[in-house]
Amino acid sequence: MTGSLRVAMTLEQCWHRVPGGTARAAVETAAVLAEGTEVEVTGIAARHREPPAVPYRPPVPVKQLLLPRRTLYDAWHHLRRPKIGGPVDVIHATGIVMPPPSAPIVWTLHDLAWRREPANFTRRGVRFFERALELAKQDARLILCSSQATIDDAVEAGLPEDRLRLVPLGVRPRLVSDDEITTVRKRRGLPRPYVLSVGTIEPRKNLPTLVEAFGGLAKAGLDLVLVGPQGWHEDLDRLVEPLGERAKPLGFVTEGELATLYAGASAFAYPSSWEGFGLPVLEAMAYGAPVVTSAGTACAEVTGDAALLVDPRDPAAIHGALTRVLEDADLADRLRHDGRLRASHFTWERTAELTVAAYREAAA
Repeated sequence: MTGSLRVAMTLEQCWHRVPGGTARAAVETAAVLAEGTEVEVTGIAARHREPPAVPYRPPVPVKQLLLPRRTLYDAWHHLRRPKIGGPVDVIHATGIVMPPPSAPIVWTLHDLAWRREPANFTRRGVRFFERALELAKQDARLILCSSQATIDDAVEAGLPEDRLRLVPLGVRPRLVSDDEITTVRKRRGLPRPYVLSVGTIEPRKNLPTLVEAFGGLAKAGLDLVLVGPQGWHEDLDRLVEPLGERAKPLGFVTEGELATLYAGASAFAYPSSWEGFGLPVLEAMAYGAPVVTSAGTACAEVTGDAALLVDPRDPAAIHGALTRVLEDADLADRLRHDGRLRASHFTWERTAELTVAAYREAAA
């Protein structure tokens, strides 16, 4: 199929309390698509009075449906209406929710975390995700997965392998000056060297094991900086209490500050128990932070040989890897160099290119 495609892209996750990586991926992909002429993208969302926060504000026009989010999600999953109207060649469901198939559906599946760790989700949440999976088997023309790890999980869950496509995420680093690093560190009260970890505060990020590993580091003049919004099932204040003033929970920070924190970190630690991709790992490499992350997960796919890979369940292994990075300057420099090189192969332009190929295949 040639010519411009009209795509309706679900963007409701941009309004979620914790938008997360799914919203980030959708916004970045939509931004690249909006710059070209191959597709005409219209966002689809529930009814809202206000736009989402700036980092997640859609870069394309958004059509708001009449229903609020929860009602819309339930109606889509159980009544299979309201349909997405208008002249549409492809519907791209970028979050887990599955709209009715008024046009060929391309569905993005970042992970199946609820199947790996169901205790971390509510019963209603698990039922919602399982319904989405059931509808995807029935209605999705193609399914885009961020990693081979997610493809493997999708096949195990019964999704047809011939409908799965690998579409990795991207990164767009900017230049960060030494003066910027100094300014942000002063503003955030970070006079000492620090290990950085980034992500929503929730059980999958495995912060208790990281805190235990960090507590044993011999370097007392070192902080653990935690960036990310409060999520669920994790009491952060209680978690970091054993570290005292060495723990620096910053909560949500702007994109500009986050780039600077990556660039100024002595190491980046991300011992997540499971990820669909691991976007913070890619961002850390792009900004030259030496990375310690989880073996046997999608994070290892992202880093290749450009990071130290550890068993995320073993605090001694995390402790040992961080110690190596912090005490071996040559190793840290190699990881910085190799990480930047590795990250340069992951671009949002490539993500968009693969996404458009899927649109054309589905529409054909």
